[in-house]
Amino acid sequence: MTDPTDPLRPSLQLPDGRRKVLLHSCCAPCSGEVMEAMLASGIDYDIFFYNPNIHPVKEYEIRKQENIRFAERHGIRFIDADYDVDNWFERIKGLENEPERGERCTKCFDMRFERTALYAHEHGYDTITSSLGISRWKDMNQINGCGERAAARYEDLVYWTYNWRKHGGSQRMIEISKREEFYQQEYCGCVYSLRDTNRHRRAQGRERIKIGVKFYGKDDSA
Repeated sequence: MTDPTDPLRPSLQLPDGRRKVLLHSCCAPCSGEVMEAMLASGIDYDIFFYNPNIHPVKEYEIRKQENIRFAERHGIRFIDADYDVDNWFERIKGLENEPERGERCTKCFDMRFERTALYAHEHGYDTITSSLGISRWKDMNQINGCGERAAARYEDLVYWTYNWRKHGGSQRMIEISKREEFYQQEYCGCVYSLRDTNRHRRAQGRERIKIGVKFYGKDDSA
C-alpha cells in the first residue's frame, strides 16, 4: 500500500517561490500519485477538471466521478469545468486521422491548458501543472510545450514541468490505482483514440473496449 507520507518520496518545491497550484487532472489513475506527492510536500493546490476530449459522455462521467471521489477523500477542492465537447470537435477539425502524439493531441492539450491557465489567472493561482505527463503513453515534451505556451499568456503564471515519473512516481501511480480500485480506462479518451484502439484490437483478434466495466482489482462486466 502506498503511504502519502513515505520518507522515500522526494520533497517537492515549487519553482521560484511560487505558492498556489492549479492541477489540471485528466483522470484519477494519472492524478493519484501527483496529488499524493504534492500533499506529502505540503504544496497548496486545487484540481481543475477540464477534459472535453473524453468520449463518450458515459466514459467522461466515470472518469470525472473517480477523480472527485479521490479528491474528496483527501479534502482537495475539485473544480468541475464544462464538458464543452462541441468546441473540442471544432478545435481539432481536419486532424481526425492524425496519429496519437501528433498534431491532434497538441491541439487538444493546448485547448485544455489554455482554459486551465485562464482560470488560474482569474482566481489567484501562480502555477499550473498537469497529471497528463505521468503516463508513459504521453510525450512529456509535447505536454510541457503546450503547458508553457498556455501559461505564457499571463505574466503572473508559470507551468511547472516537474517530471512526475521520476523517483518511483510511475510505480506509485499503479500502486495507488490498485489500492483505490480506480476505473481502468483502456484508451486515451477521445473518439479517435477509441476508434484506433479498437482497430488495433480487432487486428489482434481481441474484443472491442467495453465502456465502464474495468476497474483495478475487480471487473464489473459480469
